[in-house]
Amino acid sequence: MRNTASWTFDAIPDQSGRLVVVTGANSGIGYVTAGELARRGARVVLACRDPERGRAALERMKEEIPGADLELRRVDLASLASIREFAAGWDLGRLDLLVNNAGISMVPYAVTEDGFESQVAVNHLGPFALTGLLLPHLLAAPDPRVVAVSSLAQRFARFDLDNLNAERGYSPMFTYAVAKRATLYFALELQRRADAAGLRLRSMAAAPTLTRSNILTGGPHAAKGWLYRTITPLVLRVAFRPTPEGAQTSLYAATVPDLPGGSYVVADGPIQMYGSPTLRTRDRALRDTVTAQRLWEVSERLTGVTYEGVMRQA
Repeated sequence: MRNTASWTFDAIPDQSGRLVVVTGANSGIGYVTAGELARRGARVVLACRDPERGRAALERMKEEIPGADLELRRVDLASLASIREFAAGWDLGRLDLLVNNAGISMVPYAVTEDGFESQVAVNHLGPFALTGLLLPHLLAAPDPRVVAVSSLAQRFARFDLDNLNAERGYSPMFTYAVAKRATLYFALELQRRADAAGLRLRSMAAAPTLTRSNILTGGPHAAKGWLYRTITPLVLRVAFRPTPEGAQTSLYAATVPDLPGGSYVVADGPIQMYGSPTLRTRDRALRDTVTAQRLWEVSERLTGVTYEGVMRQA
């Protein structure tokens, strides 16, 4: 077990020369992640769904970090067309780091334009497609890294690949857990396939602490009843940690130089809810290679994005 008790943002090494994409960078953990990487010299692309919110975040970050090298680009992870447009328009050459941070949590049932349940689409299928389409640019980098932001909720998933899109009953909480388990499976399977192909790509997963962000209050949650809108902010203030603490695991996974590929970074406190970043090695999902492989095949079929050709040619 790696000793991370004293790890803070101050331990992040110089990021100069590194080109980074952070999805969902307009708020919450994504905003902090993008900002800390930019603060240390990385060129950071804020990949956001809402152009107006993205521009506001970009301007705020520029004020907070004078001289930061920042750019805003639009991508909607609920739309395969938007993801393909983002990837097709990539004109910055190699990509050193992709942080698949954007996500939604425990929202009312909805189906995307591609026919996917929205939580599975945004948290897993969208990042799967985006990573695959950006893979040639990642593999052009000398030390490429992909970070998938999962959740401690994945531990409670009732994972059924035959009901991935929640056609047989929908629970906002348990479908979220399934989507975040899929995120973890994807990160680990990507590493296994990169290793098998002899690629230098490192794929990491990170689970934030319980964090105060708008993932439980913004977007689709705005339409919920007054009781939810009243109680949830109170619970977030009392039981959840400040957003910078939540971003620690993502930044640890993204920046620690000697971190091995396939690492799963979580908080070291009770039930992974609080604490400093640490590596988790004992989790049933980490050993379930059969389900991870099956999910990969299903994800390729649903998204139409395949990795094998790119990995073979690299």
